[in-house]
Amino acid sequence: MKRSEKAERIAQQLEALYPVIPIPLDHSNPFELLVAVLMSAQTTDLKVNEVTPALFAKADNPKSMANLSIDVILNDIRQVGLAPTKAKNIHRLSEMLNELHEGSVPDSFEELEALPGVGHKTASVVMSQAFGVPAFPVDTHIHRLAARWGLSDGSNVTKTERDLKAVFPREKWNDLHLQIIFFGREYCPARFHDLTKCPICSWSATKKRIREETRK
Repeated sequence: MKRSEKAERIAQQLEALYPVIPIPLDHSNPFELLVAVLMSAQTTDLKVNEVTPALFAKADNPKSMANLSIDVILNDIRQVGLAPTKAKNIHRLSEMLNELHEGSVPDSFEELEALPGVGHKTASVVMSQAFGVPAFPVDTHIHRLAARWGLSDGSNVTKTERDLKAVFPREKWNDLHLQIIFFGREYCPARFHDLTKCPICSWSATKKRIREETRK
């Protein structure tokens, strides 16, 4: 089966499983989304959603956030991984949004990635979910599943993103990004996964891949 044919079938299955696609991180504006995505690195979305209400009650915009001390921010997000660094980044990016962007979150990859703590994946999530710009953020779930399904070789996330963009229609990228994440969490875990019983791996993974994963 050609990679493009495989991608089309996968997209159809994911659409059937997840016709309605919720946004995993709770937010009410682009700034809150940016902060939440920054916090989600090495932390579950569930944990981020637990800590953001207290922080956003104090500051739901760059001006208010910049007026908070780093210690106040840290106290609210202490339960997330790498909290001290994230608190500093949230404070500084808020200052930069006020200084450079009139207190608004920019809608360009270049300007977002220039903010502290904001890499390409975080910028891609914000561009897709806040501004509706087609993007394909690749997290650990997507990177793993793309390799299992034979859509990329798993060498690095940059290549995975490029490969997925090549086989899926641009207008589907934003939905597929979330659908693959939900599928990975529900059906396709990293460890102790029987590929032969997976709704997608069972037909898309190579025999070699199935053997390799069985030995883990």
